[in-house]
Amino acid sequence: MGKLVFVTGGARSGKSRYAQKLAESCPGPLLYVATAGIGDSEMADRVRRHRQERGERWRTLEEPLALAEKLPPAATGQGAMLLDCATLWLSNLLFQHREDVGRVLAEVENLLAVVPVLDAPLFLVSNEVGGGIVPENRLARLFRDVSGEANQKFAAAADEAWLVVAGLPLRLK
Repeated sequence: MGKLVFVTGGARSGKSRYAQKLAESCPGPLLYVATAGIGDSEMADRVRRHRQERGERWRTLEEPLALAEKLPPAATGQGAMLLDCATLWLSNLLFQHREDVGRVLAEVENLLAVVPVLDAPLFLVSNEVGGGIVPENRLARLFRDVSGEANQKFAAAADEAWLVVAGLPLRLK
């Protein structure tokens, strides 16, 4: 199968909701791949609400780092997978690899290399972070740059790419 659908947009743009709708159009069980950790009560409440909104058809895989290793076995028997979100994954990797952009982008390539062998389509959500002002500190600029490079790689590899703005999807490819 190995289909990749890339969905990007700004914060609170509706990109996750749109990607979920696309994934839910696939028959069979669905897998939500969560890359965020639960660090405080607000995040725990957010996760609880999102799980309720997804419903019983969904199961969850929490994986903050090792996506290329964990996705192929997790895809077995799934109708579709929704990875939400690549931006948090990139942030996790940037800290894990001590800000080594080359290693982070190698992880992106490793993830993209497994997509063709996945038994289910992958709907990949990522924030478009480069539309604002130039960040004032080095780490924020580094994160913006690595996110932009990764998003370009995701979009190039994708079978479909969508930009969601104000809840409205625009097909890019």
